[in-house]
Amino acid sequence: MTFEQLTILAILAATVAMFLWGRWRHDMVAMGALLACVLTGLVPLDAAFAGFGHPAVITVACVLILSHGLHNSGAVDALTRAVIPTQSGPTLTIAALTGLAALLSGFMNNVGALALLMPVAMQVASRQSLPPGKVLMPLAFGSILGGMTTLVGTPPNLIVSGFREQTGMSGFGMFDFTPVGLAVAASGVAFVALVGWRFVPTRERAGVETFETAAYLTEARIPDDSKADGMTLLALELELEQAGAQIVGLVRNEVRVTAPSANRRVRAGDILVIEAEAEALAEALSGLGLKLEESKRPPSDGGEDEPADGKADAVEPDSRRGSFAGKARSDRAASPVQATAGASSDEPEEKKRDKGRADEIALIELAVLPGAAIAGRSASDIELRTRHGINLLALSRQGRRSTARLRTMPIRAGDVLLMQGPPETLMQFASWAGCVPLAERSLRIPSRRKAITASAIMALSIAVAAFGLLSAAVSFAAGVLASMVFRTVPPRQVYEAVDWTVIVLLAALIPVAGAMEATGAADQIARFLLEGVARGDPVIALVLILVVTMTLSDLMNNAATAAVMCPIALGAASQLGAHPDSFLMAVAIGASCAFLTPIGHQNNTLILGPGGFRFGDYWRLGLPLEILVVAISIPMLRLVWPF
Repeated sequence: MTFEQLTILAILAATVAMFLWGRWRHDMVAMGALLACVLTGLVPLDAAFAGFGHPAVITVACVLILSHGLHNSGAVDALTRAVIPTQSGPTLTIAALTGLAALLSGFMNNVGALALLMPVAMQVASRQSLPPGKVLMPLAFGSILGGMTTLVGTPPNLIVSGFREQTGMSGFGMFDFTPVGLAVAASGVAFVALVGWRFVPTRERAGVETFETAAYLTEARIPDDSKADGMTLLALELELEQAGAQIVGLVRNEVRVTAPSANRRVRAGDILVIEAEAEALAEALSGLGLKLEESKRPPSDGGEDEPADGKADAVEPDSRRGSFAGKARSDRAASPVQATAGASSDEPEEKKRDKGRADEIALIELAVLPGAAIAGRSASDIELRTRHGINLLALSRQGRRSTARLRTMPIRAGDVLLMQGPPETLMQFASWAGCVPLAERSLRIPSRRKAITASAIMALSIAVAAFGLLSAAVSFAAGVLASMVFRTVPPRQVYEAVDWTVIVLLAALIPVAGAMEATGAADQIARFLLEGVARGDPVIALVLILVVTMTLSDLMNNAATAAVMCPIALGAASQLGAHPDSFLMAVAIGASCAFLTPIGHQNNTLILGPGGFRFGDYWRLGLPLEILVVAISIPMLRLVWPF
C-alpha cells in the first residue's frame, strides 16, 4: 500500500473510532477528519469546503426547512385523524400509526415525523392500556423504514445519489429507491405491527394519562401559607401518594438532607424534591399549596430573580393539546418586574392590562437529541433564566437517580425537560439547544390555510424533482423560497429549521470519502472483503456490503456510514465487473437500518426516555427486523438492480 493509502486509512480509522467513542459531536469529528486530510495533502485546499455546495447537502438543508413548515402548520393533524382508528385493537392501531410514520418519513425529515406522531402514540398507548414503549418503538422503526423509499427520505439516499453522479452517470431519481425501499419498508412495517411489537420489553408506567411517560424529578418550595408547613414527611408522603407522587429528598438552607427521618417536620422555605408524573405533579402542588422552585421570572436590571405566581393553576394540564400549558395571570401586569420587557410605570393602565393578557407562559416538554448543544451542561451552566428567559421546572431520566440539585444536574441525551417560558422563546431555545418539542401544537394553533399551503409547496417540489424538470437541490430550494414568501416558514426561522450538525457532517465527509476513492484506499478495502470473505462471489459481496453498512449504522451516524461505505461499494463493483447500482442501493438500505441500539439513529434516542427503555431493549425487535431487511432486500436488489 502507498503512503497516501495508509494515511487516509489511518484518518478513517481514527474518525470511526471517535464516532464510536461518542465523546465529541459527529460534526466536530468529521471536520477534524477533513482538516487532517487537507494538512496531509490528501484533499486540495481549493476543494476543502466544496462539500458545502454539494447538491446532496443543499437538498438535505432544504428538506429540513420544508419539513419544519409541515411541522408548524399542523398539516399532518387531519391526516392523522383520518388514518388512526379510534376504536380498534392494538394490532390495527399500531399498524396504522406505524404505516403513517413510514409514509410521512418518505417526504419529510423522519425526526420531525416522529415528533409529530409521538403525542398521538402516547394517547394510543393509554387508550389501548399498553405500555408506551409497545407503541413508541414500532413508531420510531416505522419512521426509519419509510425514509428509504424516496430520494429525500433520508440523507444516506442523497449521499448515495451523489456518489453515483461522480461515476459519470446521472444521480438517482426521486423514486428510484421506491421499488426496493417500498418492499423493505412495507415488509418491515407489517412485521412490526403484526408480530414485532410483542417483542418490545414491557416497561410499565402507572398513571400515564398524557403522552409524557417517564417520572419527572422536580423541586417545590414550601411557602409561608402552604398547607405543608409544619407537617411531617410521613404525612406529606401520604398526601402525595394519593396524587401518584413521592418525596425523594429535602433541601433546607440550600443543603440537601440525606435520608431525612419520616418524623421530621418541614417548614416554610424548605424545598421538597418530588418525583411524579406531570399531571400528578400539578395535583400535588395544588393540594399542598407548593410552588415550583424554578418557576421564576428572569432578573430585571441585574436584580435578583423574582418569584412568579407558581401556584398550580399555572401548570394545569390542557387536555386538548396533550401537554401542559399555562397563561400568566392578568394581575401580573401590576408588577413592573413581571410585565413584559419595555413596560414602564407611567404607561396607561389599559395598555398594561393588554400586555398582561398577551404575556402567555407555556409549559412544554423537550426531548434532548444526541449531540445536543446542552448535553453535559446544567441549567446553571446554560444560564437558562438570565440568558434565555426560560426555566427548567423538571427533568425526566431513566436510570440511576441523581442527587444533584435540579439547576446543577448535567443534562443528557434522551432526557425529557419540562420547560416554562414564552412560546416563541421556547421554540428558539429548542432549535438552538438541539431538542425536539414533544407537546403537540405547543406554540400555536394550527392554521388550515398554512397547512394546505405547506403541503402544496412540498408536493410541488417533489413533483418537479420527480419529473426531472429541475434537479432535486434546485427544486427544493425553490420550495424553501416559496415557504418564505407564503410564510409557512417565517424567514427568521429558516436557519433555525436546519440541523447544522448534519449539514457540517455531510459537507466535511464528502471530500474525505473522495480522498478514499482517489488514493485507491477504497479499492484496497473492497479487494480485502472480496478476496478474504466473498471469494469473488457477487451475491456474497452484496450481502457483505449490506451487513457491514447496517452494523456501522447501528454504531454511528447513518450519513457518515453512507459516506464511508459508498467508495468501498463502488470499488467492489469495479473489481467484480458488476454494475454499481446494486451495491450503492445496498449501502442506502443498510445505512437506513439502525435498529439495534439507541445511538444508531436520532429517533431511537428520542424514544429512550418516554418509552422507559434500556440500552439492551432495542435488539429484541431490531435484530429480527434487520434479518428480515436482509432477506427481503437481497432478492429485490437482484431483481430491480441486476449485476
